[in-house]
Amino acid sequence: MNMNHNKIKQVLNKLANKNQATNLSHFFKTGPGQYGEGDKFLGIKVPQQRIVAKKYYRDATIKEVAELIQSPYHEHRLTGLIILVLKFPHATEAEQKQIYNFYLKNTKYINNWDLVDVTTPSIVGQWLLTHDRKILYKLAKSKLLWNRRIAVLATFSFIRAQQFSEAIKISKILLSDKHDLMHKAVGWMLRETGKRDESELKKFLKKYAGQMPRTMLRYAIEKFPKTKRKYYLNIKAKTVA
Repeated sequence: MNMNHNKIKQVLNKLANKNQATNLSHFFKTGPGQYGEGDKFLGIKVPQQRIVAKKYYRDATIKEVAELIQSPYHEHRLTGLIILVLKFPHATEAEQKQIYNFYLKNTKYINNWDLVDVTTPSIVGQWLLTHDRKILYKLAKSKLLWNRRIAVLATFSFIRAQQFSEAIKISKILLSDKHDLMHKAVGWMLRETGKRDESELKKFLKKYAGQMPRTMLRYAIEKFPKTKRKYYLNIKAKTVA
């Protein structure tokens, strides 16, 4: 197929919806001082972007993806990242390493929570399942919010593979993180750990429930019975008091 990044952008631009774009701009907090400040939306739903990505991913090069993810439009960036996700499992190990390195070199463009959540486990997490994971600890201590979220979300791949230690260690590092998006992400990964091994989650909660931001704690214990949730929330309440 003869194509380039401009062709993909043209296809996406035809799917634009102004009303949806306005709604997404509010939903993803694009106002002054908000986490998505300055982001622009075309108003395209994710399933539509997946269809476009699926059509073009085989022929799209890393260079073309780079052009997409540097776009000011959120949907261009997400579609480019989804193309990488689709390419990854079909790539050779050398190609996967190239995709992984490219991803981490361009995290300043992976600059909203959905961009991270939809793509990080399938690229960073999958690569690190069989490679050195030290990079996650560097990312977890980054000043860039999205690097920290990538560090947490990468552990989802390990959790699915019944490997919980990285999720627990990264969660400890991020206990004092000030951003609500990190509280949610850490709590989510702890919850996913608990769904597979409740004893791992309980060990973490026994030691850190009182220190956890309330949102993080609520996410972590979401699947517990009501009485057990109340027990942990009371620990937090007593610690705050």
